Amino acid sequence: MSEYTIKPIVAGAFAVNCWIYPLDDPPGGPGRPCAVIDPGAPADIIIARMDKLNLRPRYILLTHGHFDHIAALPALAAHAARVYGLPAEIAIHRADAPYLGPGASQIHRETLAALGISLAGEFWESLPPAGRLLSGGELLGPFRVLHLPGHTPGSVGFYDEKAGVLFSGDTLFQNGVGRTDLPGGDSRALEASLRKLFALPGDTAFFPGHGPSGILAKLDPQFKR
Repeated sequence: MSEYTIKPIVAGAFAVNCWIYPLDDPPGGPGRPCAVIDPGAPADIIIARMDKLNLRPRYILLTHGHFDHIAALPALAAHAARVYGLPAEIAIHRADAPYLGPGASQIHRETLAALGISLAGEFWESLPPAGRLLSGGELLGPFRVLHLPGHTPGSVGFYDEKAGVLFSGDTLFQNGVGRTDLPGGDSRALEASLRKLFALPGDTAFFPGHGPSGILAKLDPQFKR
């Protein structure tokens, strides 16, 4: 990772951070494998960044299933299969699996209704299902999967212990923590998940689903209560 600075692709009305993380896996095809985490930005922007860096998606990792974090998923998954002939493995926690696949429209409509938003149904019908359902604790590439319920039942973090890097999704931000007022949110579960994160080494760099990155030890102590 020394030759690559972790920078988000930020786009869309909700300014979701999409992260592209190069992997040390054997190439096994064109370009260096990478993980695309939370593809909320338009697919063409993500693809352009990967092309510039000669990367191809080995994994598409979802910290949770909310619509703003998966907006580019259908196009990105189709691009990987069509251009590289190697499908990217889509991974989400099993508790958030209902956010994907052809039957996902209802759960997204409930979330959007809580926000006072409505979107056309064609998008939900094109969402591919996950190729891997996560439980928490397993290794996926360089990442240990941390189950972090609270923002959603299946929220997770992707933790590269060797690199000291955590992708925290919408569980932890530089200036706050994840909201729990949407369907499936649970404030007590979120508190327990935050305690799990703050048990990690203090020099861990975290990269959230929105806003700037940070270092766990440098966060305001109020978030660690």
